[in-house]
Amino acid sequence: MEDQSIVSALILGLIEGLTEFIPVSSTAHVLLAGHFLGFKSPGNTFAVLIQLGAILAILSIYFQKLLSIALSLPTSARSRHFVLSILLAFLPAAIIGAIAHDFIKTVLFESPMTICIVLILGGLVLLWVDRLKLTPRYTDAMEYPLPLALKIGLFQCLAMIPGTSRSGATIVGALLMGTDKRSAAEFSFFLAMPTMAGAFALDLYKNCAALSFDDGALIAVGFIAAFVSALLVVRSLLDFVGKRGFAPFAWWRIAIGAVGLAALLIGR
Repeated sequence: MEDQSIVSALILGLIEGLTEFIPVSSTAHVLLAGHFLGFKSPGNTFAVLIQLGAILAILSIYFQKLLSIALSLPTSARSRHFVLSILLAFLPAAIIGAIAHDFIKTVLFESPMTICIVLILGGLVLLWVDRLKLTPRYTDAMEYPLPLALKIGLFQCLAMIPGTSRSGATIVGALLMGTDKRSAAEFSFFLAMPTMAGAFALDLYKNCAALSFDDGALIAVGFIAAFVSALLVVRSLLDFVGKRGFAPFAWWRIAIGAVGLAALLIGR
């Protein structure tokens, strides 16, 4: 295992954690950075498996709330409703992800040009949504109606196109259907747990035979880096979104997409 590969894995892990829960598409950032760093992973598995670090980061931050919800399930209709809404929102991605897994990994993940274009288009959508004068009807993520949760889950499926952003798709979908920014971001956090855990398990099952010891070591480096950097982001994101909106993320997406496009065209 070369030192250069370890450094690349560290950089990619930091990028994963810093971008997973903000609407800029962590997968796009990791894939583009990996492309320009010359980092190779069997079946593009690295980009998916290091997400476990980000999952554990959000689990550690919300551990007390998750424990409280779990303990109150037998007696609290509110807790049962929230768990059901998360599972319902997760269902579309679970079904479509399982069916389209090979196409996503072998076609969409292999197209840096498409990723850059989607980054730019997603940034324009975020700018548009951020400027809409929306009146929130739902401000508590734990009380979203079940039909609303399912619709948010359908929006999440758009994130199977690298560059779309899982958090961006779910938050934008929620906002357009009447939620406020803070609760939309919080619901997206909780929905990330089963979604990313499911993607991790499926990808590991599909590619475990192709992974070597060195691959495992690189994934471990990326995992730790993603965990640490995700902790920093999740602790501050809700307040930032509530105060500043999504415009900073939109311009970032557009800038990265434009720079990536230029680099790809020049490199041809």
